[in-house]
Amino acid sequence: MVMVLSPLFFVFMLGLGLTPLTLALDDYKYRHFLSQHSDPKPKGRDDRYCESMMRSRDLINPCKDVNTFIHGNKNDIKAVCEDENGEPYRGNLRISNSPFQVTTCKHKGGSPRPPCKYRATRAYRVIVIGCENDLPTHFDESFIPPRQ
Repeated sequence: MVMVLSPLFFVFMLGLGLTPLTLALDDYKYRHFLSQHSDPKPKGRDDRYCESMMRSRDLINPCKDVNTFIHGNKNDIKAVCEDENGEPYRGNLRISNSPFQVTTCKHKGGSPRPPCKYRATRAYRVIVIGCENDLPTHFDESFIPPRQ
């Protein structure tokens, strides 16, 4: 007995094969976002904090000009990608409904090669992030929310 497989079956099987690859890529982007921008329990939040964090997160070869660390837990940051604590903002970005404690590290200038020197700015800010499959994958900006 000969079985004839429909083209739709092949499309279905191809989709099943690619789904894990897509999920793995989303997971990589999410982990990369956390590596560059998440620090739930900061210590110090001064210039030395920035220099230490930028070095430990491998953001100094060359010296990254600006990087912001969000001091919220993973679930609070992920909630910005959902309606729980975020809403659509300019294109495919999401803006948080509530401010986060953040530290922004700015390169003081000079050589783009290590040793890198940074200036820290501490604040509570609304964050704007890019999300894919309800996971944060890109930090876009932060700003001080207007007073209510």
